[in-house]
Amino acid sequence: MTTTFPTILAGLLRSDPGRPLVTFYDDATGERVELSVATYANWVAKASSLLVEEHGLERGGSLRVDLPTHWLGPVFLGAAWNVGLAVTTGEHPDAVVCGPATLDTWAEHAAQLPVLACALRPLGVRFAEPLPAGVHDVGVDIWSQPDSFLAYDPPTPEDVATDFPQGRVQQAQLWTTAAAGALISGGGRLLTEANPASPPGVATFTEPLVKGGSLVLVANADPERLEGTYAAERATARFPRGHGQD
Repeated sequence: MTTTFPTILAGLLRSDPGRPLVTFYDDATGERVELSVATYANWVAKASSLLVEEHGLERGGSLRVDLPTHWLGPVFLGAAWNVGLAVTTGEHPDAVVCGPATLDTWAEHAAQLPVLACALRPLGVRFAEPLPAGVHDVGVDIWSQPDSFLAYDPPTPEDVATDFPQGRVQQAQLWTTAAAGALISGGGRLLTEANPASPPGVATFTEPLVKGGSLVLVANADPERLEGTYAAERATARFPRGHGQD
């Protein structure tokens, strides 16, 4: 069983780099973004470099991914695990990635820890307005990062992957649990409204990743459009479970 994120991602890149991995819909804006395995890996490499080279995070540290349902959630989950960081919901992380909704809250801590803010605008572009002092705009900083990343101190199966109120989970346990999960079968396509960056939603990303499947992520879901999205994206399962599934 594969036990670290970099090994899983490397395997996916070898097998079928062009297939969809994360497809994101925002029903409120009409936005649709599709990341192939290769495109996802490119974003993870850039985000990993941003965390390590620009902000000095090291294996064994922690990252708060305080983002709503969005395709950048899986990107920063992957970046954290790629460099051996624990994804945490704690109030005292070593760094935080936030969106507009919690920007003001985290800006108050920008003198003590790196605060990386995502505008969540189409194509991952920058904020339209200036950010508070000390806050870093991901939409500006990430584009200058290299397209590949090799950790100087790579993660191990024993490194903590998530540090949630339910308990700490090592990378080996995270991927073993994902492989044994029941959300999708091997190669399946999961449609969900759950936030992959939240404790209840992490499995909606880890299961497709480890099972060679893919994720269709819907934000601000319009109930009347979900059936059409499910069919158009050829999804095979839904979380939470609903109509239209095989």
